[in-house]
Amino acid sequence: MLRIGVDVGGTHTDAVLLDGDAVLAATKALTTADVLTGVVNALDTVLSDVPGSEAAVAAVMLGTTQFTNAVVERRELAEVAAVRIGMPSGRGLPPKIGWPDDIANALGPNVYELHGGMSYSGWPLAELDSSEIDRMVRDLVHKNVEAVSIAGAFSPVQPEMELEVGRSVRKALPDARITLSHTMGGLGILERENAALLNTSLLGFADRVVDALVSAVRDRGLGCPFFVSQNDGTLMQAEFARSFPALTFASGPTNSLRGASKLTGLTEAVVVDIGGTTSDIGVLRNGFPRDSNVVIEVGGVRTNFRMPDLLAIGLGGGSLVGADGTEVGPRSLGHRLVEDGLVFGGDVMTATDVVVASGEANIGDPRLVSDLDPTVCKAALGRITELLDSGIEQMKPSSDPLPVILVGGGSLLVTQGLAAASELKRPEHAEVANAIGAAIAQIGGEAEQLVSYDQVSRDDAIAAVTAQAVDTAVAAGADRATTRTIDIEEIALSYMTDTTVRLRVKVVGDIAGLGSKEDTR
Repeated sequence: MLRIGVDVGGTHTDAVLLDGDAVLAATKALTTADVLTGVVNALDTVLSDVPGSEAAVAAVMLGTTQFTNAVVERRELAEVAAVRIGMPSGRGLPPKIGWPDDIANALGPNVYELHGGMSYSGWPLAELDSSEIDRMVRDLVHKNVEAVSIAGAFSPVQPEMELEVGRSVRKALPDARITLSHTMGGLGILERENAALLNTSLLGFADRVVDALVSAVRDRGLGCPFFVSQNDGTLMQAEFARSFPALTFASGPTNSLRGASKLTGLTEAVVVDIGGTTSDIGVLRNGFPRDSNVVIEVGGVRTNFRMPDLLAIGLGGGSLVGADGTEVGPRSLGHRLVEDGLVFGGDVMTATDVVVASGEANIGDPRLVSDLDPTVCKAALGRITELLDSGIEQMKPSSDPLPVILVGGGSLLVTQGLAAASELKRPEHAEVANAIGAAIAQIGGEAEQLVSYDQVSRDDAIAAVTAQAVDTAVAAGADRATTRTIDIEEIALSYMTDTTVRLRVKVVGDIAGLGSKEDTR
């Protein structure tokens, strides 16, 4: 039972064909301008390396940066009507507050603030006003609105008001694209509302992307299920991705961390993923990326997606090196490395050139860098080590030593030991760890609630929230019988009068219908 993992990055599109633990084929190619061509080429390469393998492929998993890039570059974004259920208390902070003007304008001016919203304990902050909803719906119909985001106060705890308003909009506009915020993010209405707005703006683009990717898979003779990587290291069905494209925002770095864990067998470690332009440093906890506990900005918009805790530093294979070698990065040639780097016949000195000139790698034409000053090379290699050691120390959860796993095409930059690492691991196939991470991923789900341990026991509260997380995972394509809890987070809320905590549970499970994945964990 074979699996294909594909990861589309800004510089490279990587793909692997796995048979259990064995890598049967792997490829690393430049990402094409239209992205799809690069994916097709990657699939063709790994399949041609193992003739006749199409019939044995059980699933294809793909990670993509397309939706993140669309937000960052302000393209492919549809206009969205923002509906907030939270008046009168929410009047002072309207939807899209604090957004950069360009992306706020891209989503259009339509904003509706309705009375309503719930408290965490289940009591309404205000009642819904049916006449107010009717006026809003008539206006949406009059303006022929095609996309609507609906967010209500404490809707992850009590979603009924969002659901009711959503039904009214759907009845009047049956073809509209709608996102209800409680399906997107956790508690915190502003960031959750922002997440829902960004997601809604991408829904039309998501349909086109998923259609193209599914066609690419089917045209290769693959009749198997197709999944898309999420930003928490898990998968969702391709059809699920049509409704939640924003959940893919950090899938690339996350796949690299999961792949690093798979390749080394380590579940607690620091991972350094070195690409052409940047190095992403993350921490593995229980085999999955450690979550960030701060608000995440995507394209300048604050969101509360569950994103991996990453430190990006301006160091990669294409990083520019100063004349004396003491300055490396953050400026980079990026994908132009293969055109402008010295070892490729160009005239710009990069980190890759220094490594080749030092005899630590054989890339391009080493003769083209044979006259580089050894003193400059030594200084540059020392600076690379210094940057990585500093980044690892910032990300380590404590002063206790942890192993460091090097992955990514730029991992060849590390030619010396790293003082911040208890041990250094550079596994085989490290250059395609991101594609391997996509191929081995499971289906995930999480749920979050505010609960009072004065009103319900801790065990019962965890059981209830876990059940919600399992339902979410099953809806995304998991086999219910294989789900397991991988993280429980409890945060006490000291300003409450009772023992109220913010309880979050995350679960993962095998892909339904594909059997156990114990041999690929």
